Amino acid sequence: MDNFIDAINRVIRTRRSIFPASYTTEDIPKEVIEAIIANANYAPSHKLTQPWQFSVFRKEGLERLADEFGRLYKENAAPGSFLPSKLDAIRNKVLSSSCVIAIILKTHPEKLPEWEELASVACAVQNMWLTATALQVGAYWSTPGTISQLSEFLQLKPDEKCIGLFYMGFHQELPREAQRSPISEKTRWIEE
Repeated sequence: MDNFIDAINRVIRTRRSIFPASYTTEDIPKEVIEAIIANANYAPSHKLTQPWQFSVFRKEGLERLADEFGRLYKENAAPGSFLPSKLDAIRNKVLSSSCVIAIILKTHPEKLPEWEELASVACAVQNMWLTATALQVGAYWSTPGTISQLSEFLQLKPDEKCIGLFYMGFHQELPREAQRSPISEKTRWIEE
């Protein structure tokens, strides 16, 4: 049992954002991506709505996603503020990744408030992140300003919304524990 809790503690405490600039050019095998997504499916969800869905972009799909972000940047740039270097940076963030997963929330307003469904999807993403960490895959959850404009591109239904992008890639960064203030500063015990 000690080995089990030690392993869980190590994965949780070394999980961190690893950004596309740190990714190598090595492809993540499809089986590894499937294993990461499979663990998302074990997140808790009230009334078992399982409100998470994913669109996985890899290979040529990354080009399509990069093109869409480029189009959105050009379309939304204020007059006179368009920068070719920013366009390149937006596209390179996607193209530097082995895969990018669109995180989609499927709501069930007749059953639950949206915040409960959102909490479930966040738990699913944490499961993915912990699995990626254990498999030495770098990951980063991003919520770009244009996220609400991806519905048509992602072919979302009216009860679905994209709540983020999960960038992944192999990397060579050394593991390190996250910096956190002591939990004692965030905990109040009521025992009487």
